Formats: sequence, C-alpha cells, structure tokens
Amino acid sequence: MQSGDLFVTLLVVTVIVSWLTLRFRRWLDVPVKQNMPIPLAKEPVPEDEVVELLEGAGFNVLSGKMKVPILITVNDTEDLQSRLYLDYFAEKNDKLYVVKKARERKPMELTGTSVRDTLLIYQLLYPETDGVLYVDMNQLKIKKITFQLEVQE
Repeated sequence: MQSGDLFVTLLVVTVIVSWLTLRFRRWLDVPVKQNMPIPLAKEPVPEDEVVELLEGAGFNVLSGKMKVPILITVNDTEDLQSRLYLDYFAEKNDKLYVVKKARERKPMELTGTSVRDTLLIYQLLYPETDGVLYVDMNQLKIKKITFQLEVQE
C-alpha cells in the first residue's frame, strides 16, 4: 500500500465517521412521537343511526365509542382526572377520520373558534388521521373538517 492510498483510506473513514456522528446527534434531538394507537374493533360495531348514515355515505366504521382517560397535574402536587370521548373511527378512500357526533346540549357553531375549541383536540390526539367527521343527526349531515396548522416564527 502506498502512502497516498493510506491517506485516501483515512480520509474516507473520517468522512464516514463524521457523517454517522452528525446523523446520530440529529436523531437524539428529534422528540419521540407518542401517538395514540388507533383502536380497531374486536367485535362488530353496534349498528345505530350514526353508523347507518356514515355507511350510507360510503364510510367504513372501524370502531365504536371509546373513552381516553386524561391525568392532569397542577403545580406538581395536585392531580386531576378527566376523560375525552370519541364516538367512532371511520375510513373512506384510504383516509382515516375521527368521528364526533353533535350533541344537543353542547352545540357547535360553525365559526373558526368554536370548531377549533371543539374538534382540534381530536386531530392533535390522532395526527395520523385525515380529519374529523362531525355528524349532525338532526340535519342528517356529515361535515368533514380538516386542520392545517401554520407555525409562525
């Protein structure tokens, strides 16, 4: 091996080690995503008027109602408990949606603020979904709501 070959070999090894070190440090800086798993129904979804309306519109209902428990800690001392209710998960054309049924006692106005306050939490909880389906059984309508978040710097 000539002295030039040794130099080239050391240069290649140095470049590879530097690149691997840089990639490893970037990987360490990326936060771990903790997505909630999409529940799939172990048993058939109970048929009701919401499921019939969704299926009539071409959606495939994947799972029924579920409850997501939430533990809230205030000032590192006080623990509070709450829960978030999801009505269904549905898919259509390989797109997945969280389904939220309209409630008479908690009506949602179609304003940006009201939609954000009512439905954005579901999109943030399940970011792999393509939006939220808001089902109003009084009007027999399904509203597909999607969110695009723009981060201002």
